[in-house]
Formats: sequence, C-alpha cells, structure tokens
Amino acid sequence: MPAKIMIVDDEEDITLVFKMGLEENGFEVDTFNDPFDALRNFKSNYYDLLLLDIKTPKLNGFQLYDKLIQIDSQVKVLFVTAFEADYHSLNEHYPLLPKDPFIRKPIEIDDLVSRINYELR
Repeated sequence: MPAKIMIVDDEEDITLVFKMGLEENGFEVDTFNDPFDALRNFKSNYYDLLLLDIKTPKLNGFQLYDKLIQIDSQVKVLFVTAFEADYHSLNEHYPLLPKDPFIRKPIEIDDLVSRINYELR
C-alpha cells in the first residue's frame, strides 16, 4: 500500500513538480495551494506524512500544522522552506518533531524521496 502524502504550498509549480515526482516513485499524493482547502480536506488516520510550506498566505505552515494535529495527533510532518529556521524555538513548541523537520527548497526529487522514506521508516 503506497504511503499517502499531503503537500501544501501556495506555489502551484512546486506542488505540481513534487506531486509528479513523488507519484513516479510510488507515493499517493494530494496537493493543496490554499491551506484552508487542505484543512477542509484533511482526514484523521489518512495521511502518512505532511509536507507543509512555512510561508503560505492566510495561514502559515506552523499554524496549519497546529490545526491538523488537533484532528490527527499522530501524523508526521516536514516543513518546506527556502529560508533558515529557528530550530530551538521550533523544538520547544513541538518537542515530538524530528530533530531537523525541514526540507529546504530547492530540492531534487531523488533527495525528497530519500528524505520521505527516511521519515516514514
């Protein structure tokens, strides 16, 4: 059974490239360019991993994650960013996240697949 991934990024080209690359590698992928659409369509115990862009309008990736874990507290997440992040404050707020919960853009699909497989092991 393929792993189910939810991608939320306001840049349509990013979601399209990630979706195509991940599906070619056997993942089942749902993409959303509006975080509120993602929130409306999120189902508990459905997704294996979330890829959330940090800088989305209206609701950033951290705010979206806060809402999604109220629906499914076990879902895994990686935050996608082109910027440096403050790991210390993030780890204080989310102590159960992986040590480095970030994927930096740009990223090659092979590297993205490797990172996802590592997180899902």
